[in-house]
Amino acid sequence: MPTPARSRRSAGLLLACALAAAMPAWAGQVEVLHWWTSGGEAKSVAELKRLLAAEGHGWRDFVVAGGGGEGAMSVLRSRVLAGNPPAAAQLKGPAIQEWGRLDVLANLDDVARRQQWDSQLPRVVAEAMKVNGRYVAVPVNVHRINWLWINREALRKVGARAPATWDEFFAVADKMRKAGIVPVAHGGQPWQEFTTFETVALGVGGPDFYRKALVQLDAKALRSETMGQVLETFRRIKGYTDAAAAGREWNAATAMVIRGEAGMQFMGDWAKGEFLAAQKQPNRDFLCVSAPGTARSFIFNIDSFAMFRLKDSAAAQAQQALAATIMSKEFQQVFNLNKGSVPVGTGVDMGKFDLCAQESSAYFVASSMVNALVPSVAHKMALPEKTEAALKDVVAAFWNNDQTSVPEAMDALVKAAQVK
Repeated sequence: MPTPARSRRSAGLLLACALAAAMPAWAGQVEVLHWWTSGGEAKSVAELKRLLAAEGHGWRDFVVAGGGGEGAMSVLRSRVLAGNPPAAAQLKGPAIQEWGRLDVLANLDDVARRQQWDSQLPRVVAEAMKVNGRYVAVPVNVHRINWLWINREALRKVGARAPATWDEFFAVADKMRKAGIVPVAHGGQPWQEFTTFETVALGVGGPDFYRKALVQLDAKALRSETMGQVLETFRRIKGYTDAAAAGREWNAATAMVIRGEAGMQFMGDWAKGEFLAAQKQPNRDFLCVSAPGTARSFIFNIDSFAMFRLKDSAAAQAQQALAATIMSKEFQQVFNLNKGSVPVGTGVDMGKFDLCAQESSAYFVASSMVNALVPSVAHKMALPEKTEAALKDVVAAFWNNDQTSVPEAMDALVKAAQVK
C-alpha cells in the first residue's frame, strides 16, 4: 500500500503529464514586439498566430508599456545588447538600417528567394527591407499618404467636382467657405502638418523634387523656387482651416468631413476606416482622390517586422516561418482588409477590398513602374529620427506663425537638415 507522500508524488506526476499532454508541443516559438492590440490590428495578429500555429510554431507577445515609443526601443536595445533579443520587432524605415549597422539582424534571404520577394516588391520597398544587400525585415502592408478625402454632399452643394490641380482645389475651397462649410478639416499637430506639407511638396514639385528636397535634403532644392511655391501653397491651405484646429486629433478632423461640417481633409488611408465605421460608402458618401498634382505618384508608409539573429535553432526556424507567413497572400489579404491598408506584394486578390483600397493598390503598382514611389517623412520612412523631428518643428512653426517669411523658412529647413 503506497504511503501518503508517495501517493501525493504520484498524483503530482500524473497531473504534470496531463498538463503537458494538453499543451501544444511547438516546434519553435517566436517572441514578437508589436503594438497592434486593438480593433482590426488585433484581429490580424490573431490570424497571424493562427497561421503560424498551423505550421507547428508558437507565438509570445513581447509587451512594453507605451506602445512603440522611446520606452519600447530602450527595452528592445537592452535585450538585444544583453544577447537575448526577441525574434521580431515592429520597426520601419531608417530604424531598420540603424539596427542593421549593429549586426544583430537575421538573414531572411532563403525565405525571400523561395517567395520571390525581389519580384513581388518594388525596388524602393525591397531596399528598405535590406541591409548590405540581404533581407533582414519583412513588410506587412503599405499605406498611401497623399489622399484627399471629400464629403460628396458638400461637393454637390457647391456644384463642384473633385479637384485635380491646386488652382481647382482653391476654387472649390472658396465655394465651400461661401456656403458655410469649413473647406479643410485639419488637426494642428506637427505630424499632421508635415503630412500636408509633404503631400504639397509632391503635388507641386513631383517625385524627383520630393526626393532631392525631403529625402536627400539637398540644400539647393530646399532653397529653390520650387520649394518657395511649396511653402506658399502650404500656407495658403491654412487659410481654409478653422480657428479650432490647434491640437485636434486627426480622427476628430475626419469626423468633421463625415458630418459635412468640413468639406475636405489631407490624410493617409487610415482615414477611410473612420468613414466606413460611420457606415459611409466610397463614391456614395465620400470620395478618396489623389491630392492635387499627385495622381501619378505615391507617398508610402510601410509597417514591417525586423528579425533578430537568434541562438536557438528551433526559434530561428519559427522565425523563418513567421517571415514567410507574413508575406503569404493569405495573410496579406486578411491583415490589410482589417487595417485599411493594401498588400505590399503582388498577386493578392483585391476583389474583397473596397474601392479606395483597390485604387490605392493600382496607384502603388503604377507608381512603382515609373519610379514615382517616395517614402513618407512624416511617418518615419525616410530620415533619422532627430533630422525628421527638426524638419517637423520648422514646418509646424511656419504653419503657426504667419510672420515667418518663405526665405526664412527655407533657411530654417536647410539648418534642420543638418541635425543628426
